[in-house]
Amino acid sequence: MNRHLKIWILGLIFFVSTTSYGQNTTYKAPTLTDSNSWSLVLLPDPQTYVKFSRNQPIFNLMTRWISEQIDPLHIKMVLCTGDLVEQNNLWIPAGQNGNQVSIEQWQSVAEGFSYLDGKVPYIAATGNHDYGLKSAENRETNYNQYFPLDKNPLSKALLKEIGTDIHGKPSLTNAAYEFSDPKGTKYLFLVLEFAPHDGTIAWAKEVVNKPVYAQHRVVLLTHSYLNAKNEHIETEGYQVENPNYGKAIWEKLVKPSKNIVLVFSGHIGAPDDERAHIGFRTDTNAGGKKVQQMTFNAQALGGGWHGNGGDGWLRILEFLPDGKTVKVKTFSPLFAISPSTQHLAWRTKDYDEFSFELDD
Repeated sequence: MNRHLKIWILGLIFFVSTTSYGQNTTYKAPTLTDSNSWSLVLLPDPQTYVKFSRNQPIFNLMTRWISEQIDPLHIKMVLCTGDLVEQNNLWIPAGQNGNQVSIEQWQSVAEGFSYLDGKVPYIAATGNHDYGLKSAENRETNYNQYFPLDKNPLSKALLKEIGTDIHGKPSLTNAAYEFSDPKGTKYLFLVLEFAPHDGTIAWAKEVVNKPVYAQHRVVLLTHSYLNAKNEHIETEGYQVENPNYGKAIWEKLVKPSKNIVLVFSGHIGAPDDERAHIGFRTDTNAGGKKVQQMTFNAQALGGGWHGNGGDGWLRILEFLPDGKTVKVKTFSPLFAISPSTQHLAWRTKDYDEFSFELDD
């Protein structure tokens, strides 16, 4: 047989064996790098998953996948960056920008999270789209109706502090949850409303300065904080009164603290541009501790603002047993479910897969 023909046949056999039926033999499902680690899963803004009824199954897939990975990945907490819906109080479908009215959107996102109820604690922030009519024309929100205190008993059990809404009523839009990792390190997860007003900032500052939390690692979850240039957002054009965006939150709350060491947020994005959805920076607080600040979103991936909602992307943060190292990976359960798309299930650029360290 001709040598070149033989090489061609061997190459064809190799190609068929590795791509038959669309299978990706190099795909590896998420695993812990250390069996003694624990994980936190970060969900980006869900709004486009729920504004179109056709996209709802993707968000359900994401949360169902998390529920299946609680034991294998030792998932101890799930966080969501806000903008749970596209319109908080719209009574007629928006057409091109959604075919579900607000009540259907709230029901849809609550359904998605229901697959985690009683299985793992989760905390969902509120974004600009979760207020007003369409987007933060005021500070009225339906959040507490669809995410009440007793929705997830595991989250309820961790609740230690509760703030108030604009009317002075207790509201989980501003709250703090105490959590101990498997090695006994104590965390306080502090969630704040979109663009928190000065009263909310003052409440948060009082909470993190309580002696009982002095030795805790405080994790702040809010919606609008960093832009894609890794800068603190200074101002935005929303109508809510007395707003504090990223820079003000940093200057008034995070920087003066001695125990806030992690900040998570979402909010930003551009059509089908991964890098436009994320940010990361490290600064130092008044206690001399490094503050790792991460923005992660995906809502305009998978077809832009009116696409599939974000291609199923989420982040897995593995907290190693050394008590300081955190490994970040960006993964899509949507792409992972089919052998024909598994080669797309990981994002591995340096801004999507990296490590950082936490100060004690």
